[in-house]
Amino acid sequence: MWTTEVQTMILRGIGETLYMTLMSTLVGYVFGLPLGITLSVTDKDGLSPNTKVYKVLDVIVNVTRSIPFLILLILLIPFTRLVVGRSTGSTATIIPLVVAAVPFIARMVESSINEVDQGVIEAARSMGAGNIRIIVNVLLVEAKTSLITGSTIAIGTILGYSAMAGTVGGGGLGDIAVRYGYYRYQSDIMIVTVILLVILVQIFQSAGMLIANKTNKRLK
Repeated sequence: MWTTEVQTMILRGIGETLYMTLMSTLVGYVFGLPLGITLSVTDKDGLSPNTKVYKVLDVIVNVTRSIPFLILLILLIPFTRLVVGRSTGSTATIIPLVVAAVPFIARMVESSINEVDQGVIEAARSMGAGNIRIIVNVLLVEAKTSLITGSTIAIGTILGYSAMAGTVGGGGLGDIAVRYGYYRYQSDIMIVTVILLVILVQIFQSAGMLIANKTNKRLK
């Protein structure tokens, strides 16, 4: 059963899973980071409170996060097909992964920035720093460790979502687990894919925490 073809398929599945996870995380942060910053800044205790903007963004984030990923995946099939020309495969799966990742990342970024000591912000203001400079040179710098920790959690979550996408032909290890482990009752392949997914999560988790700890030491 463990032929060269099966081994090649699993290696390809690992590559597709890493591709979907890392690309979705990268694009997710492109949109999620500024969204999270905006949420924090426009909050009632933020640098530039704006109730209307905050409430609109807050509702959008909450609604998107409330939709289970599998349902979101199905809802976005027409949009995914419009963007990439197909609704299956690893590249197509990136679209719903990004949509699911952005509000999740935004909330973590908002939480990380809100943890920054108000005293540091007031000190920057007293020296004449504007909001943009405070965001770039104070908030993001002071929240660096928390942001790195959050990115580690985000990668693990997105990797889990990518595995779920296997139920609708999303590619990667999740797709292999469904097609061979579930539909063909090949439990050995199912077990191997699960173990590989756990290993990948642990690698990302360990690497992220190592970087976060080193960053925290530098800040101290």
